[in-house]
Amino acid sequence: MDELRVGRPGPEAAGELWTVQRAAYVTEAQRYDAPWIPPLRETLDEVRADLAGDVPAAAAWLGPRLVGSVRGRVEGGLMEIARLTVAPDVQRRGVGRALLTAVHAAAPPSVVRFWLVTGARSDDNRRLYAAAGYVETGSVVDSAGVGLVRMERDRDPGVSARSGHGP
Repeated sequence: MDELRVGRPGPEAAGELWTVQRAAYVTEAQRYDAPWIPPLRETLDEVRADLAGDVPAAAAWLGPRLVGSVRGRVEGGLMEIARLTVAPDVQRRGVGRALLTAVHAAAPPSVVRFWLVTGARSDDNRRLYAAAGYVETGSVVDSAGVGLVRMERDRDPGVSARSGHGP
């Protein structure tokens, strides 16, 4: 297997990133019988705009193939971890952990706490986030009627923002 590389995706990676996102979230949509979950409604133009801006983001490549990505949404001292996706055929190989580590490191220095939501019945996702230090802090229902759990963690002390660029 090719070596996993993680870096910042540029707008030129938007099409690949969007395709992997859609493939990854179809499984979640099927799990909840909810084909209109927000990640599947996001447009290519919205993804491209995120990557062209200053949104903290990371992508993972195996060889030339983009196999996963994640983006952050910063508001004050908080950053939402959003759209963590891994291509279905390479899940459970450390790609998600590597992406979380990278997006945490890409957060601006003002960020002191990370948060995210994941499906209440998405046990693998919940285990991944718990292993990364996230704790469940509440629950919500999204616009598609899917039950979600909110998870949070503090920024590791002494970590500063870094930036990298993908291939």
